[in-house]
Amino acid sequence: MKRLIYTEKAPRPVGPYSQAVENNGLIFVSGQIPVDPATGSIVGGTIRDQTRQVLQNINNILAAGGYSMKDVVKCTCLLKNINDFRDMNEEYTTYFKGELPARAVYEVCNLPLGAAIEIEAIAMK
Repeated sequence: MKRLIYTEKAPRPVGPYSQAVENNGLIFVSGQIPVDPATGSIVGGTIRDQTRQVLQNINNILAAGGYSMKDVVKCTCLLKNINDFRDMNEEYTTYFKGELPARAVYEVCNLPLGAAIEIEAIAMK
């Protein structure tokens, strides 16, 4: 049965979508950009700062659905600048250790609200 996931500990969607949808033991977390849920603004600073905020948003959404980062099986990362790949990876590995999820990383020409990174995740129980 499909269940919509929502938490105040992650940013409100900037379009017509849910933060996450759970169905049959899978949770699909919509692409998260580095918006601080407390302010509604993009976190400034480095790609590491932005990656940290994105992954914290994903962590909070997963927790609201009863999942954790250990349950993530696939991530898709979108970078505005592929030269940020190394620094993004360094922050990414603070959230994912051990059995790493499958992943794809793409450089894109633009992201919502001028973000430098967006990540979507799929987790399963």
